[in-house]
Amino acid sequence: MRTNRDTAVPSAAVYSKPVLSVYDLFVLGFSNRFAWKCPSQRILDFYNEHVSAEHLDVGVGTGYFLDKCRFPSPTPAITLADLNPNSLQRTAKRLRRYNPVTCVANVLEPLPIEPASFDSVGLNYLLHCLPGDMRSKAIVFRNLRPLLRPGGVVFGTTILGQGVPQNALARTLMRLYNARGIFGNAGDIRSDLETILQESFRDGSVRVVGCVAFFVGRR
Repeated sequence: MRTNRDTAVPSAAVYSKPVLSVYDLFVLGFSNRFAWKCPSQRILDFYNEHVSAEHLDVGVGTGYFLDKCRFPSPTPAITLADLNPNSLQRTAKRLRRYNPVTCVANVLEPLPIEPASFDSVGLNYLLHCLPGDMRSKAIVFRNLRPLLRPGGVVFGTTILGQGVPQNALARTLMRLYNARGIFGNAGDIRSDLETILQESFRDGSVRVVGCVAFFVGRR
């Protein structure tokens, strides 16, 4: 029997140490600007707007935005959760000045973290890597909501597969990544994201820049 961990592995496993070494340059530099039409500065501004001093980041990548963003405290309490130990190790090392806590976890399952521990949860470029349609990804928000304190915010970005302008490069990368199981967003649309966000949070909102949806929900 396949478990949620099994279905999440293909997209998580791609983040080997060699891939992570070029991730910032290729994904955050080249792809964001030329394929997804959403410069990384827009995402960094988004982090600066919503990150708190007690923050959980899920699907951490290389930790680029956590490294560059402005926390409201010089000593934030940061927890990193990811299914891939390579990503956790690289990000923890990059953020060692903050002494982050790391947690190997699958966001498709309840996370082994104390409830009501955070004022913010960030999910940057995570949802489009998960299998299934957007409605099935509602489990992510249901698993994360208990970890927020009242008034806490979940925020993040995801690349939509439908209903957004795609140039030739975006279409090519989208087909390639979906075929290889790196992406699972072929049918992801804004309205479904709005629906699942509003099912778990109050004041859920979504805006789109290029191919990228920016979402916010408050507990």
